[in-house]
Amino acid sequence: MKRKHRKTLEHIYLHPPSANVKWNDIEGLFKELGAEITEREGSRIGVRLFGERRVFHRPHPSPDTDKGAIASIRKWLEENGVRP
Repeated sequence: MKRKHRKTLEHIYLHPPSANVKWNDIEGLFKELGAEITEREGSRIGVRLFGERRVFHRPHPSPDTDKGAIASIRKWLEENGVRP
């Protein structure tokens, strides 16, 4: 895993969740883990990873991901054995 993706993963696992994780970095991490990302309506994207499909909202106008989304992503990664 590239250093940038490892750093993003470390930020996702911070307690309490970090408020300055860029959504583009999270999408890059998903792709690094082998995800298939599809565009959906509006600001939604579909992420197929670990044999599951999840739908997320891209944040706007700020590129920063909210803490609730980060906690959800962290839980999903934990359930599938992805750790920093």
